[in-house]
Amino acid sequence: AECGKGFKGSSTLLNHLKIHTGENAFECLECGKSFNRKANLAVHERVHRGERPYKCKECEKSFGRSSNLIAHYKTH
Repeated sequence: AECGKGFKGSSTLLNHLKIHTGENAFECLECGKSFNRKANLAVHERVHRGERPYKCKECEKSFGRSSNLIAHYKTH
C-alpha cells in the first residue's frame, strides 16, 4: 500500500486501497476495516465495544444489528 501498511491477503489489501481513493474513506481504528459510509462504520464499531442494542422481546437475546434480530424472530 502507498502508506506502507502490509497485508496478508490480496482482498484485504484491495479493501484498504479504497481508503486512498476515497471509495471507503471511513476506517475502523480498532481493526483497520474500511467503509464507504460513516453510518456503516458506526454500526461496525459496536462489535468492538460489545454493544448489542437490539433485544428480542420474547427471549431477551440481543444483537448488534437490527437485521440479525429480524432473522432471529423467525426462529420463534
